[in-house]
Amino acid sequence: MKHLELPREPLGFFPTPVHELANLGRALGGPRIFIKRDDQTGLAFGGNKTRKLEYIIGRALAQGADTLITAGAGQSNHCRQTAAAAASLNMACHLVLGGSAPETANGNLLLDQLLGAQIHWAGKHRKGEDIPKIEEELRKAGRQPFVVPYGGSNELGATGFVEALCELDSQTFELQTDFDHIVFASSSGGTQAGLMVGKKLLKKNYEITGIAIDKEGSAEKSLSELILDLANSTASYLETGFEVDKSDLILNEEYTGAGYGIIGEAEKEAIRLTAKHEGILLDPVYTGRAMAGLIGLIRQGRFKKDEAILFWHTGGAPALFASAEELQN
Repeated sequence: MKHLELPREPLGFFPTPVHELANLGRALGGPRIFIKRDDQTGLAFGGNKTRKLEYIIGRALAQGADTLITAGAGQSNHCRQTAAAAASLNMACHLVLGGSAPETANGNLLLDQLLGAQIHWAGKHRKGEDIPKIEEELRKAGRQPFVVPYGGSNELGATGFVEALCELDSQTFELQTDFDHIVFASSSGGTQAGLMVGKKLLKKNYEITGIAIDKEGSAEKSLSELILDLANSTASYLETGFEVDKSDLILNEEYTGAGYGIIGEAEKEAIRLTAKHEGILLDPVYTGRAMAGLIGLIRQGRFKKDEAILFWHTGGAPALFASAEELQN
């Protein structure tokens, strides 16, 4: 397969574990629940972006880059992992973050600073709108910058999750457990696009369900359209010989709550239940919302009791500390 021929910089610890959440499953009275622990990939508390960055930074190094630039929200997990990758490779890192500088840095932002990233505050522009100007300034200063896309979500980033599904396939064989559903947080689209391509490549029957974290797509397209387009461009890039159909896309948008990064009762319950019953920490923005979606679907009877569901933990625990006040209420 073509993805095996692409330049790839080893950054994470793989394979990440898969194990059953038996206590949580019993507490919910629903199907068997398993978890894929991408919160343990490494890179300063880990996360799913490490898989994407291995391929993206592989290309950056092949092109002679010495500086990484990317963007995200003030508590971006993607930015934190990019900063950690840059530090490990002795590269400079510039992060363009939405919002304005807080009086005290905590959570992911504190880690960004410890990792040596240079922060550019961008107000409402959390998706990289200000990157071209910064890139131009760096080139004029003699640097060789490489722009890491928002969320790591391009064909290279999605390739990381085609590979991830191959990894899971080996683990499924070892566990002697066939999953009926895979559920995860879907935001910038790369994770879901890669899983969709991987599923078709491996000819699997499980349903892949993304829980939408944000109400927004882009100015031009909905999130569903962005994911489907990226899945097909990834399939083409990897020369798979197939297209991904709209019917392959399952994006649940019922759990976006009051909007991106706004913590509601559903997220609080999901975080507390998972911590109390399993000793596993979820974050308030992504995995907490995705687990809230999974819990909601179980309570709606969406899954049969004899089915096995895999929850893909995409990381993000440092953001808990930035939300301490909300989580204590």
